[in-house]
Order: sequence, then C-alpha cells, then structure tokens
Amino acid sequence: MKSIPLLVLSLLGLALASGCSKSASPSAGTEPAAAKIKIGFLVKQPEEPWFQYEWKGADKAAAQYGFEVMKLGVQDGEKTMSAIDNLAVAGASGFVICTPDVRLGPQIMRRATEKGLKVVIVDDQFVKDGKFMTEVPYVGMSASRIGAKQGDTLAAEFKKRGWSAEDTAVCAVTFEELDTARERTDSSIAALKAAGFPADRIFKAPQKTTDIPGSFDAVSVLLTQHPDVKHWLILGMNDSAVLGAVRAVEGRGFTAETAIGVGINGTDCIDELRKPKPTPFFGSMLASAPQEGFASAEMLYKWIKDGTQPPLDTRSEGILITRENFEEILKKEGIN
Repeated sequence: MKSIPLLVLSLLGLALASGCSKSASPSAGTEPAAAKIKIGFLVKQPEEPWFQYEWKGADKAAAQYGFEVMKLGVQDGEKTMSAIDNLAVAGASGFVICTPDVRLGPQIMRRATEKGLKVVIVDDQFVKDGKFMTEVPYVGMSASRIGAKQGDTLAAEFKKRGWSAEDTAVCAVTFEELDTARERTDSSIAALKAAGFPADRIFKAPQKTTDIPGSFDAVSVLLTQHPDVKHWLILGMNDSAVLGAVRAVEGRGFTAETAIGVGINGTDCIDELRKPKPTPFFGSMLASAPQEGFASAEMLYKWIKDGTQPPLDTRSEGILITRENFEEILKKEGIN
C-alpha cells in the first residue's frame, strides 16, 4: 500500500477540524437565544373568575415583556410548598402569590429564600404574629377604602328609596379570620354608621366557608332570627358573600324592591347583573383583577431582570358597577 504524503494528511486534518468546528458552533453572526425569564403565579382558588382574570392580566404582561408565566392553584399549605419547589426545579426566578392562608407568610418566605426565588404578594397580605408582613412587596385593593365605598353605596340607596330604619336592617356577611375581609366589612359598617344608620340594626352573619354556600347558610340563620325585618341592606367581603346572602333572602320572598346587596370584586357577579330581571344584587365595587395581575407580574419581572425593587405597598380603589354601567366598564377593563 502506498503511503499518503504528510502534507496531504495535514490538510485533511485541518479540513476535518474546520468542519467539526462549524457544525458545533452557531453560524457566523448568530448568538445563542437567551432563555426566557420564568415566573410563577400562584392563586388559592383557580376556579374563581377573579383569579382567572388576574392570570389574564399576567399573560398580557408576559406577552408585552417576553417572559413566561407558570400558573398554579395552591388550595392549601402543602400544595403551596410543593408549588414553590416545582417552580425552582422548572427554572423560575420568582413568583406572585395569593396565599390560601395569610399565616403561611413566614413559611412561604423561608422556602422562597431557600430556593432563591423573589416574591410579590397579591390580594391577601402575609401575616406574622398577628401583624402584616410589610417588608414583602404587596399589590391589592385598599380594603378600608373599598369597604367604605360599599357602605356609602348602601346608605345612599337606603335614603334614596325612603325606607325607614325601623323596618330595615343590615346583613353583614363576615369572615373575621381573614384580616383583609375583616377590614372591608368593618369599614363598610363604619360608613353606614357615619351616614346615620342605627348601630343596633346592623347584624353580622359569620361565614364558616368563604363561598356562596357558606354565606347562604350563615344568612339563613340570621333571617330566622329576625323575621320582622322588611328591608335588608347586604354587605360582605366579596361578591360571593353577597350572592350567597341574596340567594338566602330571595328564598324568604325578598326582591330587588325590598333588599339591596352590594358586593366587592366585580368579577364574580357578571352573570347576576346580566339576568333579565333584577335581583336584590344591586351592584359591586369593582377592583380590576386584570390590572392587579398585570401590575404584580410586571413588578416581579422588572425586579428579576433589572433589579428594580418593587414598591412595598401598591393599592387600588374600587368603582361601583351596576346593571346600568357594568358592560361598558368591564369592556374598558378587558373583562367580558
């Protein structure tokens, strides 16, 4: 066999090396694509319209800025801790959360710190030793101001209809275990008192569960205790609380002419306001779920990408929606 000249072998080696180098590296002038920033968005009741609209707002922010949102339901403490672990494994850099229990705040922050994840709270502020954890960035509605507006609206309708205080009572659907809920209902009751409504005609109906059935059960007991009331003014921490109460008073024969309910959130009552015939559910104090979802996700993204520390407290106020104006307002908010 004839030997191959050394020069030929050298040239072949260079050619092969050059070919391998070209195939293993990007083409000339092309940089590897940067990995998208990932954030989690954890909510306690993923089936509720409010949280679905918050996710919608977060998706809008993701589309605008080019990051990825991982949406997870965390209905209890165990699922919350598991979700944080899963986010870390998936490469997330932080998460927005509406916790299923505000008392989980310290535990959530410890786990997030262990995993190197940044945290922004939405809706329900963390609590430690009975006090709000004001050191963690929070986005939500002003519980006191939105509650006061709810009470002012009920007082105005009461006066507008010319009902007497002797024939009228307030049904306050409460959930004292949640600080945000208590602040809303306490502020609503305070506004009614400030408007001149008698304190001894204001009755609380404590919920055992924060849903429509829980409210219905609580209010049914209250109605049995006060069969003499001819007109009811209904308040609660959210739309579901008021809707449960509305179902209960309707079962006792009350109508839109004899009872007035005003909710909070404005997203869980849309079907109610669209009913052909008015019900005792008069309206709701709308807080923009899409805007809260957008703002909290945007803050977290900029914190991760640019190191921009979010404000520690960002709060919005509600606006009254009724059968007359809700379609127009919801359209502006991107809610349908």
